Amino acid sequence: MATGIRDKVAIIGMGCTKFGERWDVGSAELMVEAFEEALADAGIERAEIEAAWLGTCMEEVSVGKSALPLSLTLRLPKIPVTRVENYCATGTDAFRGACYAVASGAYDVALALGVEKLKDIGYGGLPNWGASAGTLTWQWMPNLTAPGAFAQLATAYAAKHAIPMNELKRAMAHVSAKSHANAALNPKAHLRKPVTVDQVMAAPTIAYPLGLFDCCGVSDGAACAIVTTPDIAEGLGKRDFVSVKALQLALSSGEEMGYNDWDGDHFVTTSKCSKVAYEEAGITDPRSEISMMEVHDCFSITELVTMEDLHISERGQAPRDVLDGFYDLDGEIPCQPDGGLKCFGHPIGASGLRMLYEMYLQFQGRAGERQIENPRYGLTHNLGGMPYMNVSCIAIVGRYGD
Repeated sequence: MATGIRDKVAIIGMGCTKFGERWDVGSAELMVEAFEEALADAGIERAEIEAAWLGTCMEEVSVGKSALPLSLTLRLPKIPVTRVENYCATGTDAFRGACYAVASGAYDVALALGVEKLKDIGYGGLPNWGASAGTLTWQWMPNLTAPGAFAQLATAYAAKHAIPMNELKRAMAHVSAKSHANAALNPKAHLRKPVTVDQVMAAPTIAYPLGLFDCCGVSDGAACAIVTTPDIAEGLGKRDFVSVKALQLALSSGEEMGYNDWDGDHFVTTSKCSKVAYEEAGITDPRSEISMMEVHDCFSITELVTMEDLHISERGQAPRDVLDGFYDLDGEIPCQPDGGLKCFGHPIGASGLRMLYEMYLQFQGRAGERQIENPRYGLTHNLGGMPYMNVSCIAIVGRYGD
């Protein structure tokens, strides 16, 4: 019987660029920036990498449809390189490929790198978002936008749990203000200016009830991870290294679109994926065992709803937990300690690996002013697609043997 990959994969090096409007560089320079940090951190030679995975979502504006740009740019030693794309879960899915390759014994050392160049392409947001979401979506809902789709999630959530909209908006505002405060402590974040809850509440409406500060922007950036086996990590002199406790992926079957038992108020894939991930990691009570999280806060309502789909807040109670500071940096389970998608930024193919980069820094005590004391388990969560048709990917990491 399959038991998963708990403690079968060690992360020995990670790197991440500064996210933002990187007008001065292209995708190649971003890949090199993240890779050089990861390689130096791992303390190995380029020739020791045996396989690589490249995550990039918008190939028409980033690196093209093949994996060759990664091999050429990094001068990898004629090894297998695979390009993956899975909406906003692309970066974590690239990491998943590298981890499974090592856990299976196929390779000793593998690389995962995610990159996206979105700021100087002529689009204000994601390029041709509706069309990229799939042919049927483009035909049925040609005017669909990301803010519009997730605004419907907010109104459905409020209706399902009988929460006054102003109360929900204040909880959403707290989510955003918390991420801005955390990002102010992070030198690699795109947006580093704190904002107040009142400023968030008073911002222009983008798609009711979502205002300007409820929406993450798009950024340029890259992030990278080098993984190996625990035995090799120990042989390299690594101590208290970070290992993978669980890595799970769930894709919608399309049932949500039939509106059978789903009220449009949460993400079915995240709810399913998190349960499987906890089982793999040996976690029975995530509310007391998870120490910190990076979740997919493409919109403030997404982060809030995700707290319930991760089975940490009870259904309908996430707004109360948020307003009580449960997810603040000094709360019980800090969420988005690096600023999240909202403020660190969202270069799609890099976002999942950027989340893991923050967990990695936290476990190594290298997070600076945002350092969390003695974390045990760190969770990352990506959500790709739309509320009714999506991809969820969850990684749980911690110290080896813990």
